[in-house]
Amino acid sequence: MSTPNRTTNFRGRPVTLLGDEVRAGDPAPDFTVLANDFTPVTLASSKGQVRIISAVPSLDTDVCDQQTRRFNEEAARDITVLTVSVDLPFAQRRWCGAAGLDSVLTLSDHRDLSFGLAYGVAVRELRLLARAVFVVDADDQVTYAEYVPEIGLHPGYEAALAAARAATG
Repeated sequence: MSTPNRTTNFRGRPVTLLGDEVRAGDPAPDFTVLANDFTPVTLASSKGQVRIISAVPSLDTDVCDQQTRRFNEEAARDITVLTVSVDLPFAQRRWCGAAGLDSVLTLSDHRDLSFGLAYGVAVRELRLLARAVFVVDADDQVTYAEYVPEIGLHPGYEAALAAARAATG
């Protein structure tokens, strides 16, 4: 069931978010997305690990590129970083190759918006994901959730990284 009237802003105008809001303390919803080689990836694929799940509209935009690079640079060895967008796996593979990133896994939600709907970040009017960051602990509990109020703004990197470090115990 979707929470009604949830919105974020895109270029200063409200857009509708589909799916329920996920909050710290909630069990992390499952999802199925695609890796760059089109293999399915679920929440269980990284079970037992602390994860930063970074939702972005498209890796081909400046803020999304910077967000993905920042989490790549600052994530410790014991934190798994998943960046989810609706970019096609081909485009994500091209972006990863050009960016030379090694500590982040880019995942595509283009097929059926499984992640976007499960985490309440699917933008109805654009068929993109809103900018958001979630930290999921090794027991699949959400310990941090941030929905950025304007898609073009950066998330709170320090708060997300602090939550991820705290979850590693």
